[in-house]
Amino acid sequence: MERSDNEEGLKLKLETVKPKLPSIYKVIILNDDFTPMEFVANIIQKVFNKTQDDATRIMLQIHTEGIGICGMYPFEIAETKMNQVLNFAKESQHPLQCIIEKI
Repeated sequence: MERSDNEEGLKLKLETVKPKLPSIYKVIILNDDFTPMEFVANIIQKVFNKTQDDATRIMLQIHTEGIGICGMYPFEIAETKMNQVLNFAKESQHPLQCIIEKI
């Protein structure tokens, strides 16, 4: 059975369409002069599943450079992690701030 031109055209269109990857966002914790460094390191471990060494390294970067990137995720995940950080900080009465930024 021969293919018609329509079938070939449809096949070509289907093969050339590629799914669009989701936009990626950085989750960034901002430095402040009030939140204890140990609290920040614990938050990084808990929310971002980092090892103690990685969490300490990121926490020191936040302390010395003013910001630290804790991870990069699709929007919904990044937003959830940002809100977890903000909620933990609020519950503990710390002014720690966290933002997301599109890459």
